Amino acid sequence: MKHTPPLVLCALMTLSCAPLAHASGSAGETTSVAQAARGKYLVDTAGCIDCHTPMKMGPKGPEPDMSRHLSGHPESLKMPPPPALPEGPWLVISSATNTAFAGPWGVTYTANLTPDPQTGLGEWTERDFIQTFRTGRRMGRGREILPPMPIPVYNNFSDDDLKAIFAHLKTLPPTSNRVPEPQPPNGSAQKK
Repeated sequence: MKHTPPLVLCALMTLSCAPLAHASGSAGETTSVAQAARGKYLVDTAGCIDCHTPMKMGPKGPEPDMSRHLSGHPESLKMPPPPALPEGPWLVISSATNTAFAGPWGVTYTANLTPDPQTGLGEWTERDFIQTFRTGRRMGRGREILPPMPIPVYNNFSDDDLKAIFAHLKTLPPTSNRVPEPQPPNGSAQKK
């Protein structure tokens, strides 16, 4: 086994504990590498990628398109009206990208979770993010978060978990992708 010099180990340990500035650049908002790493773990295991990263067809079937990691429903993908479902046990329709959903609530599109300031979470504060999950409303005060987003499930995250998730999301490369607004069952757009 190769021996790592103590100076290198000390430098690596120092870097892993060093604060990172949030991508938003807000004064006084810093996070540790460990907090962002915890957030990445939670994002990777809580199913965020399943809906917020568009799917593409791979050699073994649908797979996340990691070139559009957590950027939400592609703005270039204009969805036709959802087909009418027959009476029976089917309730929800999903797009092939798994980023647009239709059901009794209307049509919803998954949000851009990257820190892009115009189309993603770039202008959000940590408090806005936490309040979204606590209230079920965008930024804690806007429109209702609609299905299939499992707010009642994710509301069980602790504030520390949500802070870690937010810290991780702020480390992602910003992706400019304006996601359409939800549409109620009659087809008119809902307000933010």
